Amino acid sequence: MKKTAVAIIAALFTAGIAFADGTQKADYQVVPLPRQIELTDNNNFTLSSQTPIVYPSGDEAMARNAKFLAEYIKEVAGIGVATTTAKTKNSITLSLSKKIAGDEEYRITVKAKGVTIEGKTPAGVFYGIQTLRKALPITDGTTEIVLPGATINDSPRFGYRGMMLDCCRHFFPVSFVKKYIDLLALHNMNRFHWHLNDDQGWRIEIKKHPRLTQIGSIRPTTVMGHNSGVFDGIEHGGYYTQEEAREIVRYAAERYITVVPEIDMPGHMLAALASYPELGCTGGPYTVGRTWGIFPEVLCLGNEKIYQFCQDVLSEIIDIFPSKYIHIGGDEAPRDRWRECAKCKALASREGLSIDKLQGYFTNQMEKFVNTKGRSIIGWDEILEGDINQSATIMSWRGPKPGSHGAQLGHDVIMAPNNFCYFDYYQTNETSHEPMLIGGWVPVEKVYELEPVPDSLSVEAKQHIIGVQANLWTEYIGSTNLVEYQILPRAAALAEVQWTDGKKNYDAFRKRLDRMAELYDHYRLVYATHLWPGRKIKANGEYVEDF
Repeated sequence: MKKTAVAIIAALFTAGIAFADGTQKADYQVVPLPRQIELTDNNNFTLSSQTPIVYPSGDEAMARNAKFLAEYIKEVAGIGVATTTAKTKNSITLSLSKKIAGDEEYRITVKAKGVTIEGKTPAGVFYGIQTLRKALPITDGTTEIVLPGATINDSPRFGYRGMMLDCCRHFFPVSFVKKYIDLLALHNMNRFHWHLNDDQGWRIEIKKHPRLTQIGSIRPTTVMGHNSGVFDGIEHGGYYTQEEAREIVRYAAERYITVVPEIDMPGHMLAALASYPELGCTGGPYTVGRTWGIFPEVLCLGNEKIYQFCQDVLSEIIDIFPSKYIHIGGDEAPRDRWRECAKCKALASREGLSIDKLQGYFTNQMEKFVNTKGRSIIGWDEILEGDINQSATIMSWRGPKPGSHGAQLGHDVIMAPNNFCYFDYYQTNETSHEPMLIGGWVPVEKVYELEPVPDSLSVEAKQHIIGVQANLWTEYIGSTNLVEYQILPRAAALAEVQWTDGKKNYDAFRKRLDRMAELYDHYRLVYATHLWPGRKIKANGEYVEDF
């Protein structure tokens, strides 16, 4: 059977671009695009198996960076290279430099006699390594690679660059969480927001309250489709031990990624209430959520027990996760039970608050506690509906407007608007051949269009927009393949929004995305192919014709 045109083109991409002299050449037009690339004539460097990677002696982080780079070169180009602390010519040298200002800033210098990757910190060097990794052609290791002479100066636009994974609606193994973190590193992200509790499952071990995982981590059945009333009859459960969570923290830190844990409160607590019904306004009984949506059952804010409970949980979370930020949720917390509850009404009267302001009281109590541990809170934008402290960071999910409002009030803000950054939404409006999802439509181009800092904000308010994040909720995403499909290639567009400071050009990005897709293929990732009509990806990464 003869090859289709798509298969031939794909084969050429996979092999790398061959030039008249038979060499393979690197291309610095990567995702995200570096801030400044200056090519220099007659200064090309040849990468081969004889090229060592040199790193500073006695620096564990830089030794790890060197190991990562050697592994990447082997994975992508098929060339095995050694790492060493002995200075030598014709090498790739990793070094720290006080001349570089930003912690995540880097400089790559390619000359005929060698390549240097410099950063103020090992994190900066790591991002330079990611750029070099993505610049390499994909080869089988039988040829040398030419790196065009160049100086690349680069630094990120935002200090907070993240993606969230919801492991509550569906549980994913530690091995896949690590793979997700690797995908963040590939896209120059530095925050992994880990959603660890919700109505449908509690996913993190809390030693002081063991029933959270004994009971709250298991739902006996799950609704099929969009709350159809038909259930699958299959038990779904799982949770991460504290040691597994620490392992994830270590794994992420080695890739300069901070894990931001989320314990959502006071709403989305049905799994916790099923475990400890005395924490609710009615006393139960409660069951772990089996359907999707917003439940009226929330923590009883007039019950003093819930404050100690939340502090117990947060204490153990803070002990596991060294992140500056602890996410306490705060979204979608109905007031129905509070309006009917004598304890909640008594609290509101005592504090001189309306029922609608009770959540603000609760949020402030939790923030004060987190602050005593030397940490800060993040909350979804609903927490702005209460009289919260200015030190709380807002994660704006209901569009950019709540984030803009929060910035005007003096809060730091992370933009995660659902109309740009909800990766559980469809990637196309032609959904008949798509997996069943929650709804919505956010194509790659829409993600790329996001401008996180509105022009309408004052100069001072703009300084409060500290980052951008995409969220992957998993009500309808029960497999690791579908997780990959939903985030790729949209994560590439997000990466440019987060990293690249300058006028964006979608057409130019689209060309660079072709190269990124080659890497997805090489790593056998499952990704959406709407930008490449007629192409699908088999599980083994081979191309097939789309009839």
